[in-house]
Amino acid sequence: MDENESSSRGKWKNKTEALLSCIGYAVGFGNVWRFPYLAYKNGGGAFLVPYLLMLFLCGIPLFFMESALGQFSSTGCITVFKICPLFKGAGYAIIIVNMIASTYFNLISTYPIMFLTYAFNDPLPWSSCDNYWNTKDCIKLKVDGAGTQVNDSIYRNSSRTVVKTPADEFFHLEILKISSSIEEIGSVDSFLLLCNIISWIIVYLCIMRGIQSVGKVIYFTVSFPFVILFILLIRGLTLPGAWDGVYFYIWPEWKQLGNLKVWADAALQIFFSLGPGWGGIVNISSYNDFKNNCKLMILHLTLLPTSQTTVKITNLLYPSI
Repeated sequence: MDENESSSRGKWKNKTEALLSCIGYAVGFGNVWRFPYLAYKNGGGAFLVPYLLMLFLCGIPLFFMESALGQFSSTGCITVFKICPLFKGAGYAIIIVNMIASTYFNLISTYPIMFLTYAFNDPLPWSSCDNYWNTKDCIKLKVDGAGTQVNDSIYRNSSRTVVKTPADEFFHLEILKISSSIEEIGSVDSFLLLCNIISWIIVYLCIMRGIQSVGKVIYFTVSFPFVILFILLIRGLTLPGAWDGVYFYIWPEWKQLGNLKVWADAALQIFFSLGPGWGGIVNISSYNDFKNNCKLMILHLTLLPTSQTTVKITNLLYPSI
């Protein structure tokens, strides 16, 4: 690529934008959802041993390699394979996979928009069993000094074998509108479709000016989730029995280290956490200055406390119902 093409492609305005973009790319759904579940399933605190080992042996070297390739070539994940034309098809495969992934990732982003609209209702629709979508299996919870628990009087006086909370039925019956079987496809939900369109419009507004608009948006999109997670952390730790949950969750089960599946899950989680092989790192780094110290940027990412520890405390340490 000549100098004119490189300058017309654009660059990050400063190193902060480049660093924040990498943080936003690395701290995503793979951390928020999948990591806490894997840690709980694979020995609690003991899971950190194979995870950190895979992070330093696989994750960071791959992240550095893709960062260096993108920064050196100043091209995307297709033209970067000019260094080895035999693998150029891998670049097209990355684009196809990202096209598929972006559809369901954006649908996941649609649900918060729906929840936001319902949150303005009083009372909240997921706080009672008096809504049109609730079934006879719905049982309201009560809150007292001992925490949240099932209303024992209602449960004892019923012949129910299945108990569902209002929040459970709200999500499955009102938000997802889940059908009785896979044979029943159902129809298009107009409200969900509208929220999905709004979500795509937001995505377009973020990227419509290319690197210039993305560089401004990431200041909010990267910092806001950490603020919310910190608020949830404080809220979770102040609930009754929270510290018992912390102890139960992170207590290491060292015998799990002898299970090869635990090590495989740790290695696989690296690709969900840092995202190597998806083309995002190459694209982000391609907007760096050619003489940027990408090794220092990766060091900052490594030392930065990610949302994994925060999320696993906030999501899994609420007192069980």
